[in-house]
Amino acid sequence: MRRILNASLGTQLFMLQTVIVFLAVGGTAGVWMEHTRSQLDRQYQQRALAIAESVAGLPQVREAFTRPRPEVSLQPIAAGVQAATGADYVVIANREQIRYAHPNTALIGKRLSTDGSEILTSGRTWTGIQTGTLGRSVRGKAPIFDSSGRVIGLASVGVLQDTVAEELGSALPPLLWTVLAVLLAGSAAAGLIARRVRRQTFGLEPREIAALLEQREGVLHGVKEGVLALDLQGRVTLVNDAARDLLGLSAHDVGRELREMPLSDRMRDVLDGADPGDDRVVLHRDRVLVLNRTPVAVREQPSGWVVTLRDRTELVRLARELDQASSTTDALRAQAHEFANRMHTVVGLLELGEHETAVNYITQTSEAYGRYASGIREKVADPTLAALLLAKSAEAAERGASLVLAEDSRVEEGMLGDPHDAVLVVGNLVANALDALDEVGGTVEVSVRAETDGLHVRVGDSGPGITPGLAEEVFREGFTTKIAHAGPRGLGLALTRQACSRRGGWVRVHNADGAVFTALLPRREDPAGTPPRAAGPVGWGDDGRAGRGDDGPAGTPPREAGRGDDERTGGPGGTTDRGAPR
Repeated sequence: MRRILNASLGTQLFMLQTVIVFLAVGGTAGVWMEHTRSQLDRQYQQRALAIAESVAGLPQVREAFTRPRPEVSLQPIAAGVQAATGADYVVIANREQIRYAHPNTALIGKRLSTDGSEILTSGRTWTGIQTGTLGRSVRGKAPIFDSSGRVIGLASVGVLQDTVAEELGSALPPLLWTVLAVLLAGSAAAGLIARRVRRQTFGLEPREIAALLEQREGVLHGVKEGVLALDLQGRVTLVNDAARDLLGLSAHDVGRELREMPLSDRMRDVLDGADPGDDRVVLHRDRVLVLNRTPVAVREQPSGWVVTLRDRTELVRLARELDQASSTTDALRAQAHEFANRMHTVVGLLELGEHETAVNYITQTSEAYGRYASGIREKVADPTLAALLLAKSAEAAERGASLVLAEDSRVEEGMLGDPHDAVLVVGNLVANALDALDEVGGTVEVSVRAETDGLHVRVGDSGPGITPGLAEEVFREGFTTKIAHAGPRGLGLALTRQACSRRGGWVRVHNADGAVFTALLPRREDPAGTPPRAAGPVGWGDDGRAGRGDDGPAGTPPREAGRGDDERTGGPGGTTDRGAPR
């Protein structure tokens, strides 16, 4: 037994199927033999009964019962019928069950070995199997009536079961040949099935298959990247732990179709192939995911797709921080450049002996920059947001543009709470507006107002505006017309919308002498947010823009006329997230 259990999978399958075939064929043969034996018994019973009824109906038999010695006439009649019909015995008895005819003449005149009172009393026939003086036999018994209809005796005809068994044995050879042929065919089929199974399992044994399955499960659920498998009908067939965590799914989602799952339209487009391509960027529940969809074929036949999901949230965050650091560096470099120009001017004036002019120049420059910085701090008391606007203003000046803070801007200190989302929204909108100017100069107008319902932001630029029909498309993650280079693109405006929507706010865009983005970022302690308000906060002019005067307190910092264009730091690309070539 142990040797069988340790045999190969093909051997075990062959032996198991052979045993099954043997049991099935043997059982069928046994049932057939039993059924045939029962049929033969019934046939011989009916045959014996027919002979007994024929004997009981003979006029000679009735007449013999009226004579003084009935056995003298009845014994020859019974022997003749027995010889003519092939029955093993024919017995005739009177109403007292005394034999008048029997194959064994020594038993004539003696009582029947089996009780026949029921037949003599009821006058009905009887068939069955009984054991008598000659052995076990199949019998048929019929009553004998006189001319008045009274039962005067009975006739019993029997066929020994040995005779029935002989007839059954004559039918066994064809059955045995049939059973043997079926066994050979079943064994051959079992061998073919075992060979096919072995080929389909690549010759692997069950323990090896189990080990591979365990390794597959361990690797699949151990990798940090999400893995999601789909069949040809778009049903999810496999989701590993990382994918469940990234997409917010559960084990019950396996087997469901994509349209039944809690996913965004953008995510469904990438998963079902409506948005093909490599490294598709999708925003999902505060996470930036990169998806790749690969077809799967089994034996050169398509069987579905495998989608890998990589969490790039931290990468995008670090990229944003790097961009901010780069912007800060550019701002510092611009300030250093302007400071160097001013020092050169002061040195020149001193060399010319214009000491008083040099002093006046230094005083005017310091006062102008101080007024600009203090102007921002007067309107935006939050230090983080004020520092962002000051850095963006320096970056705009370096690009040859100007950043104007609107007169209606008001942000009291402490009104923002956690400034993270405010910095994200304002920084992305201003950066997008600067990119829209394409280094040809222009103005970016910014209005930030903290009210009871949240932070109202408006950023307008003097660029060419938004391409008609793309007002909503520009907020879709991955949508960009910027010149391709490393790092996820097309996320700035999508992250802005996500940050606003997460708090129950909104962000919109329209054209008014350029693109104008308006946004509402509700306060964190009011997660439900407020209903959307009409685009354009109060305090903006009829033309949709704030005042741009450089001489105002919120104007751009003074720049030296002597700065050459060759010293400017250009921004990336020549197109923007807005979808319109710049």
